[in-house]
Amino acid sequence: MNFDNTEVAFKLRSDRELRRAYLMFRLISHSSLVKTGNFIIPLAIKARIPVGWFVKPTVYKQFCGGETITECKKVVDNLATLNVKSILDYSVEGKEDDEDIEKALQETLRTIENAAASKNIPFAVFKPTAFIKSYALEVLSKPDNPDKDTVMEGMKFYRRVESLCNAAYKVKLPIMIDAEDSFFQPFIDKVVMEMMEKFNHEKAIVYNTYQMYRWDRLEVLKNDLKLARKKGFYLGAKFVRGAYMERERIRAREMGYQDPIHPDKESTDRDFDEALRYSLENIDTISIFNGTHNEKSSRLLAELMDIHKLSRSDQRIWFSQLYGMSDHITFNLAQEGYNVAKYVPYGPIKHVLPYLMRRVEENTSVSGQTGRELSLIIKELERRKKQSL
Repeated sequence: MNFDNTEVAFKLRSDRELRRAYLMFRLISHSSLVKTGNFIIPLAIKARIPVGWFVKPTVYKQFCGGETITECKKVVDNLATLNVKSILDYSVEGKEDDEDIEKALQETLRTIENAAASKNIPFAVFKPTAFIKSYALEVLSKPDNPDKDTVMEGMKFYRRVESLCNAAYKVKLPIMIDAEDSFFQPFIDKVVMEMMEKFNHEKAIVYNTYQMYRWDRLEVLKNDLKLARKKGFYLGAKFVRGAYMERERIRAREMGYQDPIHPDKESTDRDFDEALRYSLENIDTISIFNGTHNEKSSRLLAELMDIHKLSRSDQRIWFSQLYGMSDHITFNLAQEGYNVAKYVPYGPIKHVLPYLMRRVEENTSVSGQTGRELSLIIKELERRKKQSL
C-alpha cells in the first residue's frame, strides 16, 4: 500500500485551498502560538467577543464540515465522488445541564436519521460527555458507592445511550461511542458493553473506542472478546491512539496514581498494531474501525487483510482519518478499494472550539504530524506547477 501519491490525495483540493491549508499548518506548527491561542480564545468566548470571523475561514474550515447537518451535505457529496464516505460527528461536548444535554441528544438522533437515509454515511457517532454531567461520570467510574443523585444521573445517561443505540439498531446503522479521559472511561465501558450485549446479536451495531496509548487497553480488548463469545454477541472495536495524553499525565502526577498512558510512543505503536493483529485473528466476532493517521498501522491492516484473504470491501473492516488531515492515507486507500470514511465534525463554532483546539494541539504535539502535512502540500503544489509548464 503506497501513500505517496499526492495527486490522488489532493484531487479534491484546488490550488487556492492547498495554499490556505499550507498557511494554516504553518501557523499551528508554532507551539507558542497555539498555546497563546488556546489561552485567549476561551476567554474571548466567555467575554462574548466574536472570534468566528477568524476561526471559521481558517481552522474551522479545515477540520469541520459546517455548523449544521445540511451545511455538511456538500462535504459529504464531494468526498463520495472519490469513494470516501463520511461520518458526521456533532462535536459539542461537556454540557452540564439537562436542557443542553437534551438538545445534544436530539441532534445526535437527527444524525442517525440522516445517516440512515444516505449511502455515503455508514456510521453514526457520539461523545459520551455530551450526555452526562462530568462530576457524575467521574464518580460512577470509581469503585466507591455513589449517592442517590449521582446514581440518578447515571440512569439518565444509560437511558440516553440506550435510546441512541436503539435508534441505530432499528435502521441497522453502526454507531460508535467515542472514548474519554481514563477517569471517565470505566462507567462508559460498562454501559457500552451492555449496549453491545443488547444490540449486537446479528452484527456489530454498537462500537466501543479503545485508546491504545493506555497500557491496559489491549488486555481490556481481550477480556471484552471473551465476554462477547461467552454471551453470544459481536464486538465492535474502534481503535485510536488517544487524545488526552498531557492532561492525563499531569492529573496522575498531581493526584498520585499510576500514569494510565504508555511510557513512550513505541509502546503505544506496539499495542495498537497488536490490537489489529488480534482483531483480524478473531474477525468472526470483532468488527474493526481503524481510526489512525499512522501510515504504518494503516499499511499493516491492509497487509493483514491480504494475509487473512479478506475482501478489501469487507464491511467488518473500516479505515478512517479526520477531515482535513492525512488525505494521503484516506484517498489512496479509497482508490485501492478499501472501506474508508472521513470523520467530519460539525456544530456551532463556539461549541466546537474545544474539539478544534484539541485538533490543533494534536498537530502541534504529535511528532512529525504538521511537518508531514506541509511537505505533502508542497510536493503537490510543485507537481501541479511542473504539470502546467
